Amino acid sequence: MPVGVSVCPPSATTLTRIATACRATADGQHGIAFATLVSVTTPEWGIYVVDEVRAWIYSLEPTAKARVVLAIDALAENGPALGRPLVDTITHSSLANLKELRPGTMRILFVFDPWRSSILLVAGDKAGQWEAWYREALPLAEQRYEVYLKERAKEEGDQR
Repeated sequence: MPVGVSVCPPSATTLTRIATACRATADGQHGIAFATLVSVTTPEWGIYVVDEVRAWIYSLEPTAKARVVLAIDALAENGPALGRPLVDTITHSSLANLKELRPGTMRILFVFDPWRSSILLVAGDKAGQWEAWYREALPLAEQRYEVYLKERAKEEGDQR
């Protein structure tokens, strides 16, 4: 696992898995910490979560949190087969496979990595700031994915 990544038990609920993932530590070089969720129904589709996304999920009011958790569960169960209206592809990014999970007006930018996992990179509610949200979120997602990819490739022993 990359620096700062923890593996969560596959039998837990999504919120429990996210809470267990809180034990991940920050990468001293980049100041980014990653946590992982392991899908309950299809273990080959693990979900990694950066600490900032985990904290955002916990900051949501209960109804919004439930909507986000259901969307994450659907992603864990379906992987890349999950499509519109819950998932859409981002077209204005340097990452060809950047996608967004779309529970209501909330957005979670994520990527499926080369190891059959997804990583949740940036999250927020874009209500009232439809274009501005992407101007800030896209570069952040690209940066976080670059750090994650290097760390994970190093751990996996390849140079992707």
